[in-house]
Amino acid sequence: MRRRPPLDDPDLTLADLFAAAPCAARPFLDRGMLCPGCPVAPFHTLADAARDYALDADGFRNEVARAVQAGHVTGGRPDRY
Repeated sequence: MRRRPPLDDPDLTLADLFAAAPCAARPFLDRGMLCPGCPVAPFHTLADAARDYALDADGFRNEVARAVQAGHVTGGRPDRY
């Protein structure tokens, strides 16, 4: 099992997040966000993505945290995949 990424780290890049927890991509994809696979992901954080897509940063971070938790509980692949 992969180590859970530190979602409270304001410097955690999206690329590092997706590498540590691929299941974290689900909330992005559900909103039609292009962050997973984006060439800017190594430089953007969750806060940057929330700002760029006009989302509440704390609410979105919590949603991503739930997706990561679900992915880690099920061994990295939630049933939705």
